[in-house]
Amino acid sequence: MRISTMLRATAAVLPLALFAGTATAKDAAPLRINDIAVIGTHNSYKQPMPAATMAKVRAAEPAMADALDYAHRSLVDQLDTGARQLEIDVNYDPQGGHYARGSSDPKLQRPGFKVLHIPGIDNASSCVLLTECLTIVRDWSARHPRHVPILLMFNAKDEQNAARGGIDALPFDAAAYDALDAEIRSVLAPGKLIVPDDVQGRYPTLRDAVLAGNWPLLEASRGKFLFALDEPPAKVAVYRGTRRSLEGRVFFINTDEASPAAAYLTLNDPVRDAERIRRDVRAGFLVRTRADANTREARANDGVPRDTALAGGAHYVSTDYLWPDPRFAGGYRVALPDGHVARCNPVRIAKQCGDLEGSAR
Repeated sequence: MRISTMLRATAAVLPLALFAGTATAKDAAPLRINDIAVIGTHNSYKQPMPAATMAKVRAAEPAMADALDYAHRSLVDQLDTGARQLEIDVNYDPQGGHYARGSSDPKLQRPGFKVLHIPGIDNASSCVLLTECLTIVRDWSARHPRHVPILLMFNAKDEQNAARGGIDALPFDAAAYDALDAEIRSVLAPGKLIVPDDVQGRYPTLRDAVLAGNWPLLEASRGKFLFALDEPPAKVAVYRGTRRSLEGRVFFINTDEASPAAAYLTLNDPVRDAERIRRDVRAGFLVRTRADANTREARANDGVPRDTALAGGAHYVSTDYLWPDPRFAGGYRVALPDGHVARCNPVRIAKQCGDLEGSAR
């Protein structure tokens, strides 16, 4: 049967209200989690550097000082304001104490992953322990069970910072990644997670499932979290190991579109990568981009990357400016149109659908 004939036959037996204002057949289908778009934050845990430390950095590397001169309110404040993607930097510390030099914080002595930007330099964090960060978002979710799924994007930090006065990070090997999965699962129950196996289903690879549109339905995904490992090929290869895709793993990984494990991509330049972002979003991949970086756009009140990102279809548009920085003229900030928390993806869904959380927040 031709599609047009099928639609006429279906319309004859279904209420006309279901078709009112529908722009495409896709718009009439139930939304999946790759059919939406939200705002997120970059280095969401980051607090202001102490003034003395910032002064030392600025004297030595003014450009670096500018890039580090931002901070976020608490994770709860960000979620309450509408952030539905958070970024967490994790540092491996299986014995505890590796990142404690120069700090009196007893949490740094405990075994487990630490959430720090540049250990020993840019150390201020609203939740020093990964388990603490995860507990905060889990408890917030319990109070707002109808929220759209939240992406927690991780960087696995392994930078060597001792030469510039910081602390060298421990490397992420297979054991570290296994411990990372285990620590997440120790806080978030299986029913709170959307993992690669949930998407892959019976398809031969994760990529096959994504291209076939097998992302979970939005309604079945409310109140849940998914995780993405934002790292270059060599590091995500260690996390993936010998798996065909990401069987048994917690994280989706940043990889190229041809990989059997392809589902998520970080494409951080919304202007340069505009066409690739649109192409990948149409194909079914999840995409994260940035509205601003290193405080440049906020200082210049430059809205071009932000506006390009919002129009370009990336599912997650990340910013350091959910709120304006009062030190900068122009009031630069990032938000969805009309103050929405989550909207239909403008590239995937022709008919816009209002706030997908609405009064459910």
